[in-house]
Amino acid sequence: MHTIKSKQNHFLFFVSVALILVRLQPEVQGQAKKKQIPYYSIYANQVLHVRLNQELNSEKARIGDRFSATIVDPVYSKNGLLLIPQASSVKGQITNVQRAQKNGKPASLDVVFTSVSLPNGYHRAINGSLTDLESSTGTSDNEGQVVAHKTSHRKAKFIGGGAAGGAVIGAIAGGGKGLAIGAGVGALTGAITGRVKKGHEVKVKSGTEFGVVLNRTVSFPAYKPA
Repeated sequence: MHTIKSKQNHFLFFVSVALILVRLQPEVQGQAKKKQIPYYSIYANQVLHVRLNQELNSEKARIGDRFSATIVDPVYSKNGLLLIPQASSVKGQITNVQRAQKNGKPASLDVVFTSVSLPNGYHRAINGSLTDLESSTGTSDNEGQVVAHKTSHRKAKFIGGGAAGGAVIGAIAGGGKGLAIGAGVGALTGAITGRVKKGHEVKVKSGTEFGVVLNRTVSFPAYKPA
């Protein structure tokens, strides 16, 4: 008799647990659906317009030094949703430093861009390279976003030169054409090597504007303020 009653109690317990799980299942499924946030792609070759937050100087810079820039133009998805607002921060890192040489060769700084941080605290890793903002480097799509050519300045670097010995953006090959990166720094359109006894050091002033071209597609959710 005791055994039969015990079996009945066990059966009632399992039935109760099953009923509770059945009742909770719609709620759990609803919570899972709520957590599915849509992401939108920012494709490779799109250029982010940024403004440097601190000076870069080849006389002081070291490999591994980190710096930041601020997004100037917001970035939208193809259907017009805001993904990266103004005032977002782009993090960069110096990967190589070449000091100016006596044979007229200017200094240079190689940099990469590694992440974007939004004002609401959202953080996303990127793979970005330096590029200029001249219209000749790419085309503008229907949303007004600048898209660089596939091979546009993938090995560009900051090179000493320009007005008042500031800096330009140039190709990795010696004697490449310099490209303007900001009115405060000055423009250079000819060859930048061999003009003076000692080359210019790189001095990219805080506030200088330039482009960051994405090497890989990256996805963001629609931006929502914190």
